[in-house]
Formats: sequence, structure tokens, C-alpha cells
Amino acid sequence: MSENDALDMTVSPICVKDGKKIAFVRFTDGVRSAEGVIPMCDITENKGFSDDEVAKLEDYMKAKLPTLKKMAANVNVMKAFMGDKNSFSSP
Repeated sequence: MSENDALDMTVSPICVKDGKKIAFVRFTDGVRSAEGVIPMCDITENKGFSDDEVAKLEDYMKAKLPTLKKMAANVNVMKAFMGDKNSFSSP
């Protein structure tokens, strides 16, 4: 994965699992995909990315954690469910 490779990223709304607030961050390039969990910033599912690429995705989540948390908090679930690409509410 070079810096010029385009990845799509999606962020889920905040969920509660085992009493903790989490959100899922999914990365894909159309062929490969990976899913991580914030705030832990761990990739939990990987299909096609190398170990080095997974480490870079985890580093990205750590570096952008405040932004990713805001994105998750502002997901409009109904718009996302209906397939609206602009499913984020204004902060």
C-alpha cells in the first residue's frame, strides 16, 4: 500500500459492547478490506492487507482517534440505513 493508493473508509455509529462504547472503522480498496475497533485502534478483521499495512491502518486510527470518535458520534443512523452517502450530522 503506497501513499497514492486510495482507500475508502467508513465509520459506524457508536455501539455498546460489554458495557463499553466502541465504533467500527472499515477500510477497503475494492479488493481488500480491514475492520478496526476504536477506541482500542486494533484491526480485528483483515482480508488481503499485509502485516505492515495493518500496522499502518492501526497507526492511522491512533493518530485520528479524536476525529474518528466525532465521526462515529455524528453518524445519522437513518440516513446511513437508507444509503445516504452524507449520513453524518453536523457537529
